[in-house]
Amino acid sequence: MSLISTLARLDAVRTGRAQALATVRHRHLSDRPMVFVPLTTAGEAGAPLGALVGTDRDAPRLLAVTQPRDRDLRFAFLAELAEAVLPYIDGYADDVEPAERGETDPATGKRVKVEVELCRDAPQLIVPSRAGIEYVRLLGRSTRFRRTAEQDPDTPHPAPPHIPLLGRWLTHYGERARVPGSSLLLAATDLLGRHWATGQSSLEDQHLGALLAWIDPSSAGRPDGSGAEAALRAEQERDGQGQLVCPPAGPATDPAFDNTLLAPAIDRYDRARKALAAAEDGLAADARLGELAAAERHIRELLAGQMLPTWKAVWRGLDLLRELPEGTRAADRWTRDRWSYTGHRDRVRAGEPPQPRRDDAVTAAQKLASRETAQAQLEAQEALDDPLVMAGRRLAGEAFTSEVLDVVMTMSEGRRPSPRPLVTVRTDDAPHLGGRTKVYRSLDGRPQTAEFVRYEEEEGVLVLRVTDKMGRGKEPAPGSVPEKGEHVCWTLFEHDQRGGPQLPDPEATPWTHGGRRARVPSTPTP
Repeated sequence: MSLISTLARLDAVRTGRAQALATVRHRHLSDRPMVFVPLTTAGEAGAPLGALVGTDRDAPRLLAVTQPRDRDLRFAFLAELAEAVLPYIDGYADDVEPAERGETDPATGKRVKVEVELCRDAPQLIVPSRAGIEYVRLLGRSTRFRRTAEQDPDTPHPAPPHIPLLGRWLTHYGERARVPGSSLLLAATDLLGRHWATGQSSLEDQHLGALLAWIDPSSAGRPDGSGAEAALRAEQERDGQGQLVCPPAGPATDPAFDNTLLAPAIDRYDRARKALAAAEDGLAADARLGELAAAERHIRELLAGQMLPTWKAVWRGLDLLRELPEGTRAADRWTRDRWSYTGHRDRVRAGEPPQPRRDDAVTAAQKLASRETAQAQLEAQEALDDPLVMAGRRLAGEAFTSEVLDVVMTMSEGRRPSPRPLVTVRTDDAPHLGGRTKVYRSLDGRPQTAEFVRYEEEEGVLVLRVTDKMGRGKEPAPGSVPEKGEHVCWTLFEHDQRGGPQLPDPEATPWTHGGRRARVPSTPTP
Protein backbone atom coordinates (compact mmCIF):
# COMPACT_ATOMS: atom_id res chain seq x y z
CA MET A 1 0.00 0.00 0.00
CA SER A 2 1.40 3.41 -0.96
CA LEU A 3 1.82 6.23 1.53
CA ILE A 4 -0.93 8.30 -0.05
CA SER A 5 -3.34 5.34 0.16
CA THR A 6 -2.53 4.98 3.85
CA LEU A 7 -3.12 8.69 4.39
CA ALA A 8 -6.43 8.46 2.52
CA ARG A 9 -7.59 5.56 4.73
CA LEU A 10 -6.65 7.48 7.87
CA ASP A 11 -8.56 10.49 6.58
CA ALA A 12 -11.56 8.25 5.85
CA VAL A 13 -11.53 7.07 9.47
CA ARG A 14 -11.33 10.67 10.69
CA THR A 15 -14.11 12.03 8.47
CA GLY A 16 -16.33 8.96 8.29
CA ARG A 17 -16.39 9.14 4.49
CA ALA A 18 -14.41 7.34 1.79
CA GLN A 19 -11.64 9.46 0.27
CA ALA A 20 -10.83 9.66 -3.42
CA LEU A 21 -7.75 7.78 -4.62
CA ALA A 22 -8.10 8.96 -8.22
CA THR A 23 -9.46 11.89 -10.18
CA VAL A 24 -10.17 9.84 -13.31
CA ARG A 25 -11.52 6.34 -13.96
CA HIS A 26 -8.64 3.98 -14.68
CA ARG A 27 -10.71 1.17 -16.16
CA HIS A 28 -12.89 1.12 -19.25
CA LEU A 29 -16.61 0.63 -18.67
CA SER A 30 -18.73 -0.66 -21.52
CA ASP A 31 -21.94 1.12 -22.47
CA ARG A 32 -23.75 -2.22 -22.09
CA PRO A 33 -21.91 -4.49 -19.65
CA MET A 34 -23.33 -7.84 -18.55
CA VAL A 35 -23.67 -8.12 -14.78
CA PHE A 36 -23.36 -11.62 -13.33
CA VAL A 37 -24.30 -12.22 -9.67
CA PRO A 38 -23.66 -15.91 -8.84
CA LEU A 39 -24.74 -17.83 -5.77
CA THR A 40 -23.27 -21.16 -4.65
CA THR A 41 -24.11 -23.76 -2.04
CA ALA A 42 -22.14 -23.95 1.17
CA GLY A 43 -21.63 -27.72 1.06
CA GLU A 44 -19.70 -28.12 -2.20
CA ALA A 45 -17.20 -25.74 -3.76
CA GLY A 46 -18.46 -24.35 -7.04
CA ALA A 47 -21.85 -26.06 -6.91
CA PRO A 48 -24.27 -23.55 -8.52
CA LEU A 49 -27.34 -22.52 -6.57
CA GLY A 50 -28.56 -19.55 -8.58
CA ALA A 51 -27.60 -16.44 -10.50
CA LEU A 52 -28.87 -13.11 -11.72
CA VAL A 53 -27.50 -12.20 -15.13
CA GLY A 54 -28.27 -9.61 -17.77
CA THR A 55 -27.51 -6.24 -19.33
CA ASP A 56 -30.74 -4.51 -18.20
CA ARG A 57 -30.63 -3.35 -14.60
CA ASP A 58 -34.43 -3.44 -14.39
CA ALA A 59 -34.90 -6.90 -15.89
CA PRO A 60 -32.34 -9.43 -14.60
CA ARG A 61 -32.64 -13.03 -15.68
CA LEU A 62 -33.02 -15.38 -12.72
CA LEU A 63 -31.37 -18.81 -12.89
CA ALA A 64 -31.96 -21.28 -10.07
CA VAL A 65 -31.02 -24.84 -9.10
CA THR A 66 -33.84 -26.12 -6.94
CA GLN A 67 -31.88 -29.22 -5.85
CA PRO A 68 -28.09 -28.58 -5.97
CA ARG A 69 -27.30 -32.32 -5.62
CA ASP A 70 -29.17 -33.14 -8.84
CA ARG A 71 -26.70 -33.39 -11.73
CA ASP A 72 -29.40 -32.86 -14.36
CA LEU A 73 -30.58 -29.66 -12.71
CA ARG A 74 -26.98 -28.40 -12.59
CA PHE A 75 -26.58 -29.03 -16.30
CA ALA A 76 -29.90 -27.28 -16.93
CA PHE A 77 -28.58 -24.28 -14.98
CA LEU A 78 -25.37 -24.20 -17.05
CA ALA A 79 -27.34 -24.57 -20.28
CA GLU A 80 -29.55 -21.65 -19.32
CA LEU A 81 -26.48 -19.63 -18.35
CA ALA A 82 -24.97 -20.37 -21.76
CA GLU A 83 -28.21 -19.19 -23.41
CA ALA A 84 -27.92 -15.91 -21.53
CA VAL A 85 -24.17 -15.27 -21.90
CA LEU A 86 -23.14 -16.64 -25.31
CA PRO A 87 -25.47 -14.46 -27.43
CA TYR A 88 -24.10 -11.42 -25.63
CA ILE A 89 -20.50 -12.51 -26.26
CA ASP A 90 -21.18 -13.43 -29.89
CA GLY A 91 -22.93 -10.11 -30.48
CA TYR A 92 -19.58 -8.33 -30.76
CA ALA A 93 -17.82 -10.90 -32.93
CA ASP A 94 -18.84 -9.71 -36.41
CA ASP A 95 -18.57 -5.92 -35.97
CA VAL A 96 -14.94 -5.50 -37.07
CA GLU A 97 -12.57 -2.91 -38.43
CA PRO A 98 -9.31 -3.30 -40.38
CA ALA A 99 -6.13 -3.19 -38.32
CA GLU A 100 -2.45 -3.98 -38.69
CA ARG A 101 -0.54 -6.51 -36.64
CA GLY A 102 3.14 -7.41 -36.66
CA GLU A 103 3.93 -11.03 -37.56
CA THR A 104 7.09 -12.96 -38.40
CA ASP A 105 7.44 -13.90 -42.04
CA PRO A 106 8.31 -17.64 -42.07
CA ALA A 107 10.29 -17.25 -45.32
CA THR A 108 12.55 -14.37 -44.24
CA GLY A 109 12.22 -14.45 -40.46
CA LYS A 110 11.59 -10.67 -40.43
CA ARG A 111 8.73 -8.83 -38.78
CA VAL A 112 6.15 -7.60 -41.27
CA LYS A 113 2.81 -5.82 -40.89
CA VAL A 114 -0.26 -7.84 -41.84
CA GLU A 115 -3.77 -6.43 -42.21
CA VAL A 116 -6.24 -8.33 -40.03
CA GLU A 117 -9.67 -7.87 -38.46
CA LEU A 118 -10.14 -6.28 -35.05
CA CYS A 119 -13.49 -6.22 -33.29
CA ARG A 120 -14.66 -2.65 -32.75
CA ASP A 121 -15.77 -3.44 -29.21
CA ALA A 122 -15.74 -6.36 -26.79
CA PRO A 123 -18.23 -7.80 -24.29
CA GLN A 124 -17.60 -6.96 -20.66
CA LEU A 125 -18.61 -9.02 -17.62
CA ILE A 126 -19.05 -7.45 -14.16
CA VAL A 127 -19.26 -9.56 -10.99
CA PRO A 128 -19.81 -8.27 -7.45
CA SER A 129 -16.51 -9.22 -5.82
CA ARG A 130 -13.16 -10.88 -6.33
CA ALA A 131 -14.66 -14.22 -5.29
CA GLY A 132 -16.99 -13.87 -8.27
CA ILE A 133 -13.98 -13.76 -10.61
CA GLU A 134 -12.66 -16.97 -9.04
CA TYR A 135 -16.07 -18.55 -9.51
CA VAL A 136 -16.11 -17.60 -13.20
CA ARG A 137 -12.69 -19.23 -13.56
CA LEU A 138 -13.94 -22.32 -11.72
CA LEU A 139 -17.02 -22.58 -13.95
CA GLY A 140 -14.82 -22.36 -17.03
CA ARG A 141 -12.44 -25.05 -15.80
CA SER A 142 -15.29 -27.42 -14.92
CA THR A 143 -17.24 -27.04 -18.18
CA ARG A 144 -14.86 -26.54 -21.09
CA PHE A 145 -13.94 -30.24 -21.25
CA ARG A 146 -17.50 -31.55 -20.93
CA ARG A 147 -18.49 -34.00 -23.65
CA THR A 148 -21.83 -33.59 -25.38
CA ALA A 149 -23.94 -36.33 -26.93
CA GLU A 150 -23.02 -35.03 -30.39
CA GLN A 151 -19.31 -35.28 -29.66
CA ASP A 152 -19.45 -38.69 -27.96
CA PRO A 153 -22.75 -40.65 -28.03
CA ASP A 154 -21.39 -43.16 -25.49
CA THR A 155 -20.31 -40.62 -22.88
CA PRO A 156 -22.04 -41.00 -19.49
CA HIS A 157 -23.98 -37.93 -18.35
CA PRO A 158 -23.56 -35.93 -21.59
CA ALA A 159 -23.60 -32.16 -21.22
CA PRO A 160 -26.15 -30.05 -23.08
CA PRO A 161 -24.86 -28.30 -26.23
CA HIS A 162 -22.96 -25.01 -25.89
CA ILE A 163 -21.82 -25.73 -22.32
CA PRO A 164 -18.21 -26.53 -23.41
CA LEU A 165 -18.19 -23.33 -25.49
CA LEU A 166 -19.36 -21.35 -22.46
CA GLY A 167 -16.53 -22.91 -20.47
CA ARG A 168 -13.94 -21.85 -23.04
CA TRP A 169 -15.14 -18.25 -22.96
CA LEU A 170 -15.34 -18.13 -19.16
CA THR A 171 -11.82 -19.57 -18.96
CA HIS A 172 -10.56 -16.91 -21.34
CA TYR A 173 -12.21 -14.16 -19.31
CA GLY A 174 -10.88 -15.62 -16.06
CA GLU A 175 -7.34 -15.72 -17.45
CA ARG A 176 -7.66 -12.22 -18.86
CA ALA A 177 -8.74 -10.94 -15.42
CA ARG A 178 -5.25 -11.87 -14.17
CA VAL A 179 -3.65 -9.37 -16.56
CA PRO A 180 -3.19 -6.03 -14.75
CA GLY A 181 -5.29 -3.29 -16.34
CA SER A 182 -7.58 -5.64 -18.27
CA SER A 183 -11.28 -4.75 -18.24
CA LEU A 184 -12.95 -7.78 -19.86
CA LEU A 185 -13.91 -9.26 -16.47
CA LEU A 186 -14.11 -6.87 -13.53
CA ALA A 187 -15.15 -7.10 -9.89
CA ALA A 188 -17.23 -4.18 -8.64
CA THR A 189 -15.43 -4.18 -5.28
CA ASP A 190 -11.99 -3.96 -6.95
CA LEU A 191 -13.20 -1.17 -9.23
CA LEU A 192 -14.56 0.90 -6.35
CA GLY A 193 -11.63 0.09 -4.07
CA ARG A 194 -9.19 1.33 -6.72
CA HIS A 195 -10.85 4.75 -6.84
CA TRP A 196 -11.89 5.27 -3.20
CA ALA A 197 -10.20 4.52 0.12
CA THR A 198 -12.36 3.49 3.07
CA GLY A 199 -11.66 3.29 6.77
CA GLN A 200 -11.72 -0.51 6.78
CA SER A 201 -9.38 -3.25 5.59
CA SER A 202 -9.13 -4.40 1.97
CA LEU A 203 -10.68 -7.72 3.02
CA GLU A 204 -13.71 -5.90 4.45
CA ASP A 205 -13.92 -3.93 1.19
CA GLN A 206 -14.89 -7.18 -0.56
CA HIS A 207 -18.36 -6.80 0.97
CA LEU A 208 -19.96 -4.64 -1.71
CA GLY A 209 -22.70 -3.28 0.55
CA ALA A 210 -20.20 -2.17 3.19
CA LEU A 211 -17.91 -0.62 0.59
CA LEU A 212 -20.76 1.38 -0.93
CA ALA A 213 -21.80 2.47 2.55
CA TRP A 214 -18.45 4.21 2.99
CA ILE A 215 -18.56 5.82 -0.45
CA ASP A 216 -22.26 6.71 -0.44
CA PRO A 217 -23.86 6.31 3.03
CA SER A 218 -27.26 7.24 1.55
CA SER A 219 -27.22 3.90 -0.31
CA ALA A 220 -27.35 2.18 3.09
CA GLY A 221 -30.22 4.36 4.29
CA ARG A 222 -28.07 6.51 6.62
CA PRO A 223 -27.31 9.76 4.76
CA ASP A 224 -26.34 11.57 7.98
CA GLY A 225 -24.35 8.75 9.59
CA SER A 226 -20.68 7.93 9.27
CA GLY A 227 -19.33 5.43 6.81
CA ALA A 228 -18.33 3.05 9.60
CA GLU A 229 -21.86 3.01 11.02
CA ALA A 230 -23.42 2.53 7.58
CA ALA A 231 -20.96 -0.26 6.75
CA LEU A 232 -21.68 -2.04 10.03
CA ARG A 233 -25.38 -1.78 9.32
CA ALA A 234 -24.90 -3.18 5.82
CA GLU A 235 -22.93 -6.12 7.19
CA GLN A 236 -24.95 -7.07 10.25
CA GLU A 237 -28.49 -5.69 10.17
CA ARG A 238 -31.14 -8.41 10.13
CA ASP A 239 -34.89 -8.40 9.71
CA GLY A 240 -37.55 -9.92 11.94
CA GLN A 241 -36.81 -13.42 10.59
CA GLY A 242 -33.12 -13.14 11.43
CA GLN A 243 -32.09 -12.69 7.79
CA LEU A 244 -29.51 -10.19 6.56
CA VAL A 245 -31.06 -7.06 5.08
CA CYS A 246 -28.11 -6.76 2.69
CA PRO A 247 -26.98 -10.34 1.82
CA PRO A 248 -23.43 -10.34 0.45
CA ALA A 249 -23.94 -12.94 -2.34
CA GLY A 250 -20.26 -13.51 -2.01
CA PRO A 251 -21.09 -15.96 -3.88
CA ALA A 252 -21.56 -18.15 -0.77
CA THR A 253 -24.83 -17.79 1.12
CA ASP A 254 -25.43 -16.70 4.71
CA PRO A 255 -25.65 -19.68 7.14
CA ALA A 256 -28.82 -18.26 8.69
CA PHE A 257 -30.45 -18.25 5.27
CA ASP A 258 -29.28 -21.81 4.58
CA ASN A 259 -30.56 -23.24 7.84
CA THR A 260 -33.74 -21.24 8.32
CA LEU A 261 -35.14 -20.76 4.81
CA LEU A 262 -33.27 -22.65 2.11
CA ALA A 263 -33.00 -26.10 3.70
CA PRO A 264 -36.75 -26.36 4.55
CA ALA A 265 -37.63 -25.12 1.06
CA ILE A 266 -35.44 -27.78 -0.59
CA ASP A 267 -36.89 -30.48 1.70
CA ARG A 268 -40.38 -29.40 0.61
CA TYR A 269 -39.28 -29.57 -3.01
CA ASP A 270 -37.86 -33.09 -2.53
CA ARG A 271 -41.06 -34.31 -0.89
CA ALA A 272 -43.08 -32.87 -3.75
CA ARG A 273 -40.88 -34.68 -6.29
CA LYS A 274 -41.26 -37.99 -4.47
CA ALA A 275 -45.02 -37.53 -4.20
CA LEU A 276 -45.26 -36.81 -7.92
CA ALA A 277 -43.25 -39.92 -8.75
CA ALA A 278 -45.53 -41.99 -6.51
CA ALA A 279 -48.82 -40.64 -7.93
CA GLU A 280 -51.14 -43.45 -9.00
CA ASP A 281 -53.44 -41.65 -11.41
CA GLY A 282 -53.70 -38.51 -13.49
CA LEU A 283 -55.70 -36.47 -10.98
CA ALA A 284 -53.21 -37.19 -8.21
CA ALA A 285 -50.31 -36.39 -10.55
CA ASP A 286 -51.87 -33.02 -11.44
CA ALA A 287 -52.22 -32.13 -7.77
CA ARG A 288 -48.66 -33.21 -7.00
CA LEU A 289 -47.39 -31.29 -10.02
CA GLY A 290 -48.98 -28.13 -8.65
CA GLU A 291 -47.26 -28.70 -5.30
CA LEU A 292 -43.93 -29.23 -7.06
CA ALA A 293 -44.37 -26.02 -9.06
CA ALA A 294 -45.20 -24.08 -5.89
CA ALA A 295 -42.12 -25.48 -4.11
CA GLU A 296 -39.90 -24.58 -7.06
CA ARG A 297 -41.38 -21.09 -7.23
CA HIS A 298 -40.73 -20.62 -3.51
CA ILE A 299 -37.05 -21.53 -3.89
CA ARG A 300 -36.67 -19.14 -6.82
CA GLU A 301 -38.23 -16.33 -4.77
CA LEU A 302 -35.86 -17.04 -1.88
CA LEU A 303 -32.81 -16.99 -4.16
CA ALA A 304 -33.96 -13.82 -5.90
CA GLY A 305 -34.32 -12.13 -2.51
CA GLN A 306 -30.71 -13.06 -1.69
CA MET A 307 -29.27 -11.74 -4.94
CA LEU A 308 -31.35 -8.66 -5.75
CA PRO A 309 -29.65 -6.38 -3.16
CA THR A 310 -26.25 -7.28 -4.62
CA TRP A 311 -27.56 -6.84 -8.17
CA LYS A 312 -28.73 -3.31 -7.33
CA ALA A 313 -25.47 -2.56 -5.50
CA VAL A 314 -23.39 -3.50 -8.57
CA TRP A 315 -25.35 -1.11 -10.78
CA ARG A 316 -25.13 1.61 -8.12
CA GLY A 317 -21.38 1.17 -8.06
CA LEU A 318 -21.22 1.45 -11.84
CA ASP A 319 -23.19 4.70 -11.64
CA LEU A 320 -20.63 6.13 -9.21
CA LEU A 321 -17.75 5.07 -11.43
CA ARG A 322 -19.32 6.60 -14.54
CA GLU A 323 -19.29 9.99 -12.80
CA LEU A 324 -15.49 9.94 -13.14
CA PRO A 325 -14.03 10.82 -16.55
CA GLU A 326 -12.16 7.95 -18.18
CA GLY A 327 -8.39 8.15 -18.07
CA THR A 328 -6.64 8.98 -21.33
CA ARG A 329 -4.65 5.74 -21.52
CA ALA A 330 -7.52 3.46 -20.45
CA ALA A 331 -8.60 3.32 -24.10
CA ASP A 332 -5.22 1.83 -25.07
CA ARG A 333 -5.62 -0.95 -22.51
CA TRP A 334 -9.15 -1.61 -23.77
CA THR A 335 -7.75 -1.95 -27.29
CA ARG A 336 -5.52 -4.74 -26.01
CA ASP A 337 -8.63 -6.37 -24.53
CA ARG A 338 -10.28 -6.12 -27.94
CA TRP A 339 -7.28 -7.86 -29.49
CA SER A 340 -7.55 -10.57 -26.84
CA TYR A 341 -11.27 -11.06 -27.53
CA THR A 342 -10.71 -11.10 -31.30
CA GLY A 343 -7.90 -13.65 -30.99
CA HIS A 344 -10.01 -16.03 -28.90
CA ARG A 345 -12.91 -15.61 -31.32
CA ASP A 346 -10.60 -16.68 -34.14
CA ARG A 347 -9.36 -19.71 -32.18
CA VAL A 348 -12.90 -20.84 -31.44
CA ARG A 349 -14.00 -20.42 -35.05
CA ALA A 350 -10.92 -22.27 -36.29
CA GLY A 351 -11.95 -25.31 -34.25
CA GLU A 352 -8.91 -25.30 -31.99
CA PRO A 353 -9.12 -27.46 -28.84
CA PRO A 354 -9.98 -25.87 -25.48
CA GLN A 355 -7.35 -24.38 -23.23
CA PRO A 356 -5.22 -27.04 -21.48
CA ARG A 357 -5.69 -27.86 -17.82
CA ARG A 358 -2.14 -26.75 -17.07
CA ASP A 359 0.20 -24.53 -19.03
CA ASP A 360 3.54 -25.91 -20.12
CA ALA A 361 6.69 -24.23 -18.85
CA VAL A 362 7.16 -21.96 -21.88
CA THR A 363 3.55 -20.74 -21.91
CA ALA A 364 3.62 -20.14 -18.15
CA ALA A 365 6.82 -18.12 -18.47
CA GLN A 366 5.34 -16.08 -21.30
CA LYS A 367 2.21 -15.32 -19.29
CA LEU A 368 4.24 -14.34 -16.24
CA ALA A 369 6.48 -12.03 -18.27
CA SER A 370 3.53 -10.37 -20.02
CA ARG A 371 1.72 -9.82 -16.71
CA GLU A 372 4.81 -8.28 -15.12
CA THR A 373 5.15 -5.93 -18.08
CA ALA A 374 1.44 -5.09 -17.95
CA GLN A 375 1.69 -4.32 -14.21
CA ALA A 376 4.60 -1.91 -14.68
CA GLN A 377 2.86 -0.33 -17.67
CA LEU A 378 -0.38 0.07 -15.73
CA GLU A 379 1.34 1.78 -12.79
CA ALA A 380 3.11 4.20 -15.14
CA GLN A 381 -0.01 5.00 -17.16
CA GLU A 382 -2.18 5.58 -14.09
CA ALA A 383 0.37 8.06 -12.74
CA LEU A 384 0.58 9.88 -16.07
CA ASP A 385 -3.21 10.08 -16.34
CA ASP A 386 -3.94 11.12 -12.78
CA PRO A 387 -2.20 13.87 -10.73
CA LEU A 388 -3.46 12.26 -7.51
CA VAL A 389 -1.73 8.98 -8.40
CA MET A 390 1.35 10.94 -9.46
CA ALA A 391 1.35 12.58 -6.03
CA GLY A 392 1.80 9.13 -4.51
CA ARG A 393 4.78 8.45 -6.75
CA ARG A 394 6.24 11.82 -5.75
CA LEU A 395 5.88 10.94 -2.06
CA ALA A 396 7.72 7.70 -2.77
CA GLY A 397 10.59 9.57 -4.45
CA GLU A 398 9.76 8.12 -7.88
CA ALA A 399 8.78 11.44 -9.48
CA PHE A 400 9.17 15.16 -8.89
CA THR A 401 7.74 18.43 -10.16
CA SER A 402 10.12 21.25 -10.88
CA GLU A 403 10.43 24.81 -12.11
CA VAL A 404 12.97 25.41 -14.88
CA LEU A 405 15.46 28.08 -13.79
CA ASP A 406 17.94 28.04 -16.65
CA VAL A 407 18.76 26.22 -19.91
CA VAL A 408 22.33 26.06 -21.24
CA MET A 409 22.87 24.59 -24.70
CA THR A 410 25.70 22.08 -24.93
CA MET A 411 26.63 19.54 -27.60
CA SER A 412 27.63 15.91 -27.42
CA GLU A 413 31.09 14.76 -28.42
CA GLY A 414 31.75 12.71 -31.53
CA ARG A 415 31.70 12.94 -35.30
CA ARG A 416 28.16 14.29 -35.39
CA PRO A 417 27.58 16.51 -32.35
CA SER A 418 23.98 16.58 -31.18
CA PRO A 419 22.20 18.97 -28.81
CA ARG A 420 22.49 18.00 -25.16
CA PRO A 421 21.04 20.99 -23.23
CA LEU A 422 21.65 21.30 -19.50
CA VAL A 423 18.44 22.20 -17.65
CA THR A 424 18.65 23.65 -14.15
CA VAL A 425 15.48 23.04 -12.09
CA ARG A 426 14.28 23.63 -8.55
CA THR A 427 11.98 21.15 -6.79
CA ASP A 428 10.43 20.79 -3.36
CA ASP A 429 10.22 17.00 -3.74
CA ALA A 430 12.87 14.50 -2.67
CA PRO A 431 13.51 12.19 -5.66
CA HIS A 432 15.86 9.24 -5.32
CA LEU A 433 18.51 10.45 -7.76
CA GLY A 434 22.00 9.08 -8.18
CA GLY A 435 24.81 9.34 -10.69
CA ARG A 436 23.42 9.50 -14.27
CA THR A 437 19.97 8.38 -13.16
CA LYS A 438 17.54 8.60 -16.05
CA VAL A 439 14.39 10.68 -15.69
CA TYR A 440 11.49 11.09 -18.10
CA ARG A 441 8.84 13.64 -18.97
CA SER A 442 5.85 13.42 -21.31
CA LEU A 443 6.40 15.39 -24.52
CA ASP A 444 3.33 15.37 -26.76
CA GLY A 445 2.39 11.97 -25.38
CA ARG A 446 5.90 10.53 -25.92
CA PRO A 447 8.52 10.03 -23.20
CA GLN A 448 11.56 12.31 -23.36
CA THR A 449 14.67 11.16 -21.51
CA ALA A 450 17.09 13.19 -19.45
CA GLU A 451 19.83 12.18 -17.04
CA PHE A 452 20.75 13.55 -13.66
CA VAL A 453 24.06 15.44 -13.78
CA ARG A 454 24.59 16.97 -10.36
CA TYR A 455 22.96 18.53 -7.33
CA GLU A 456 24.12 22.07 -6.51
CA GLU A 457 23.71 22.10 -2.76
CA GLU A 458 24.44 25.79 -2.25
CA GLU A 459 21.62 26.88 -4.54
CA GLY A 460 19.40 23.85 -3.87
CA VAL A 461 18.86 23.05 -7.54
CA LEU A 462 19.22 20.01 -9.82
CA VAL A 463 20.96 19.92 -13.17
CA LEU A 464 19.60 17.56 -15.83
CA ARG A 465 20.83 16.80 -19.34
CA VAL A 466 18.17 16.20 -22.02
CA THR A 467 19.28 13.37 -24.33
CA ASP A 468 16.57 12.65 -26.94
CA LYS A 469 13.37 13.73 -28.74
CA MET A 470 14.94 16.98 -30.02
CA GLY A 471 15.07 16.21 -33.74
CA ARG A 472 18.07 15.34 -35.90
CA GLY A 473 19.40 18.81 -36.56
CA LYS A 474 22.07 20.74 -34.70
CA GLU A 475 19.37 22.95 -33.26
CA PRO A 476 16.66 21.38 -31.07
CA ALA A 477 13.19 21.25 -32.58
CA PRO A 478 10.83 23.96 -31.29
CA GLY A 479 9.18 22.95 -28.02
CA SER A 480 11.48 19.96 -27.47
CA VAL A 481 13.52 21.64 -24.71
CA PRO A 482 11.99 22.93 -21.46
CA GLU A 483 11.92 26.72 -21.31
CA LYS A 484 12.83 28.99 -18.43
CA GLY A 485 9.91 29.41 -16.04
CA GLU A 486 8.15 26.25 -17.23
CA HIS A 487 6.86 23.73 -14.67
CA VAL A 488 7.74 20.15 -15.60
CA CYS A 489 6.91 16.82 -13.97
CA TRP A 490 9.76 14.29 -14.23
CA THR A 491 9.49 10.61 -13.40
CA LEU A 492 12.13 8.07 -12.47
CA PHE A 493 10.09 5.27 -14.04
CA GLU A 494 9.80 4.60 -17.75
CA HIS A 495 6.56 5.57 -19.44
CA ASP A 496 6.63 2.74 -21.99
CA GLN A 497 7.63 -0.53 -20.37
CA ARG A 498 9.70 -2.91 -22.46
CA GLY A 499 9.00 -6.61 -22.67
CA GLY A 500 11.19 -9.16 -20.96
CA PRO A 501 13.86 -11.28 -22.59
CA GLN A 502 12.80 -13.38 -25.55
CA LEU A 503 12.21 -17.04 -24.82
CA PRO A 504 13.94 -19.62 -27.01
CA ASP A 505 12.22 -21.16 -30.01
CA PRO A 506 10.50 -24.54 -29.54
CA GLU A 507 13.36 -26.22 -31.40
CA ALA A 508 15.86 -24.80 -28.91
CA THR A 509 13.74 -25.45 -25.82
CA PRO A 510 14.49 -28.67 -23.88
CA TRP A 511 11.69 -31.19 -23.90
CA THR A 512 11.63 -30.98 -20.09
CA HIS A 513 10.40 -27.37 -20.48
CA GLY A 514 7.77 -27.90 -23.16
CA GLY A 515 9.96 -28.07 -26.24
CA ARG A 516 10.14 -30.85 -28.74
CA ARG A 517 11.31 -34.14 -27.35
CA ALA A 518 14.90 -35.04 -28.04
CA ARG A 519 15.19 -37.76 -30.63
CA VAL A 520 17.08 -40.78 -29.34
CA PRO A 521 18.76 -42.69 -32.17
CA SER A 522 17.36 -46.16 -32.41
CA THR A 523 19.75 -49.12 -32.15
CA PRO A 524 19.43 -51.48 -35.11
CA THR A 525 18.26 -54.96 -34.22
CA PRO A 526 21.02 -57.54 -34.86
